[in-house]
Amino acid sequence: MRRLPLIGILLVAAIGAFTLRDYLSFDALVQNREALIAFRDANYLLTVVAFILAYVVIVAFSLPGATIATLTGGFLFATFPGALFNITGATIGATIIFLAAQWGLGEKLSAKMDSSQGAVKKIKTAIDDNQWEALFLIRLVPAVPFFVANLVPALVGVPVFRFVVTTFLGIIPGAVVYTSVGAGLGEVFARGETPNLGIIFEPHILLPILGLCALATLPIILKAVRGKKGI
Repeated sequence: MRRLPLIGILLVAAIGAFTLRDYLSFDALVQNREALIAFRDANYLLTVVAFILAYVVIVAFSLPGATIATLTGGFLFATFPGALFNITGATIGATIIFLAAQWGLGEKLSAKMDSSQGAVKKIKTAIDDNQWEALFLIRLVPAVPFFVANLVPALVGVPVFRFVVTTFLGIIPGAVVYTSVGAGLGEVFARGETPNLGIIFEPHILLPILGLCALATLPIILKAVRGKKGI
């Protein structure tokens, strides 16, 4: 029974991966952009609520289209408050799947790791000693899939509050970048082009993010050095 929520999420994710690709795509946004703008202008608050709820569902069930949803947030609401709506929806959705995984598997797995010996125990202790830094790091590194960053903390016993805070703050850089791309989609549509989704890997964007990753890693390195020196 405890695993049913997680099993349900995984089933919906598998079904959605095959059935929703055409509905949560850039082409769908292009085709429906005028209707979306008209609805937003006539029902702004309702559009905000509906958008955040849709984003929560996409993330919570790991459905395809999270990037498109982020672009849509920028397209409909500009970089700000669009980024805030994107981050809020992503954080709530991530917390839902985190809780499902923690309730279904995480508590037992974490307890087994705590009671184990040898390498497993050392790994668990290292994670516990550097939770804040590690959580920020997996959120900041663009190469870590969002789904993985939601599940792994649940399986190693990360507290909910710590997960929520690091998720909300850690996804800000990437969310702002993609939301700003979405805010400029009007001009992209006018030229008949597609947005540059690889912009986050361009030097002027990637280097500051890597700098934040280095800051998140520094405390872990310092703790390791002090531990070897017996400080």
